[in-house]
Amino acid sequence: MASKSPITCHVLDSSIGKPAQGVKVKLLAPNVQEPNPTHAGAWIAIGTSVTNADGRCLDLLPPDSAGSSYAFQPGIYQIVFETKEYFERTDRKSFYPFVQITFTIENPSEHYHVPLLISPFSYTTYRGS
Repeated sequence: MASKSPITCHVLDSSIGKPAQGVKVKLLAPNVQEPNPTHAGAWIAIGTSVTNADGRCLDLLPPDSAGSSYAFQPGIYQIVFETKEYFERTDRKSFYPFVQITFTIENPSEHYHVPLLISPFSYTTYRGS
């Protein structure tokens, strides 16, 4: 069985002090056909997941075709968190329908962890360990 993805995330609902379970998450990579990241169609989904009971996604980047390792290149990536759906399920309105975090992978042999702290009207992120 493969180990956890080299790109992981963790979502905490800081307004209630608990993990945000059931948040849909997408990992996007640049579309080589449209190299300008500001143009429509510039990003393609390379992985999807949903946060577990602890608010974590450990399987965001799918394994390669052999099923045992993860293959990705240095470059710019995005993680998109579907926060509106999460807050609606918990009977709360939110200002941000999704949170989109763009980050740079410099060394594919390192682990990249992207924590997100959310509340209905704010969010914070940082590079985790």
